Amino acid sequence: MAQEYDAIWVCNEDCPDLTDGRTVMEEKRILCIGLVCLDIISVVDKYPEEDSDTRCLSQRWQRGGNASNSCTVLSLLGAPCAFMGSLAPGHIADFVLNSLSSYGIDVRHVINHPGSTFPASIVISNITNGSRTILHMNRNLPDVTVEDFQKVDLSQYKWIHWEGRNADEQVKMIQRVEDHNNKCPPDQRIKISVEIEKEREELFLLFQRGDLVFVSKDVAKYLGFHSATEAVLGLYPRVQQGAYLVCAWADQGATALGPDGQVIHSPAFPPDAIVDTLGAGDTFNASVMFALSKGQSMQEALTFGCRIAGKKCGIQGYDGIVS
Repeated sequence: MAQEYDAIWVCNEDCPDLTDGRTVMEEKRILCIGLVCLDIISVVDKYPEEDSDTRCLSQRWQRGGNASNSCTVLSLLGAPCAFMGSLAPGHIADFVLNSLSSYGIDVRHVINHPGSTFPASIVISNITNGSRTILHMNRNLPDVTVEDFQKVDLSQYKWIHWEGRNADEQVKMIQRVEDHNNKCPPDQRIKISVEIEKEREELFLLFQRGDLVFVSKDVAKYLGFHSATEAVLGLYPRVQQGAYLVCAWADQGATALGPDGQVIHSPAFPPDAIVDTLGAGDTFNASVMFALSKGQSMQEALTFGCRIAGKKCGIQGYDGIVS
């Protein structure tokens, strides 16, 4: 799909007066910060029994990781985007970088860590019901730090998304963006979004740090909620003033709550046959960000996110979600 670019006047990082004639026309991107890993995906027609020897229908290597996957979807939708994350140099890193580049994803902020081990996931994808079972290994690869983030030229970005990982460091990164935004006119401020996917208490610091907060079904259930509506109503007091809180609930669709107190919902749009649910949540998040970055309403963005995530569940991988 041909990419659509927004030509936007941008200032330098301190957002000075723009009347001195030195401004330039540039494309602002969406930056996703988080994990990239190797997914080794075995497709089967039924989940194997323990201590059995089973043939796969197929097997493939695929670039994975929440932030990495969201970049793939943003690129396919036509958004100029960049990925920031850590790599352990070697053959797998070469494979991952080639994959990112093949989608036109900017990799200038990738950080190499010699001596570390590249994270990998063994994925069992059941083609009969679309389930995916993941065994993940991340032994010693450091996450992005605030020192790494200091090198990012914020003037190049209209939106920055954090996959919740090392929350203490990520809060400091977000504070840098908030300080930047305080020096800018409203129409040049960077939108901030965060994803809280894992049931780790330290990640809950991120609830109060985004203009848009994605909370997963797993976290909502861990905190005692039984539906997306319960979750957004119960967790909304944790988010900052003016923010939106979004919770996707698999085949029940997705729900959001914003500063006006109105609960917004979209149903799910399942495919005729569920083939591959790996990365469906990353697809949903990216699609919502994309729609909002184009000026759509939260209702429109939720519906778009559910539609694209539904299409993704009907195909292996991501190519074809916009066809």
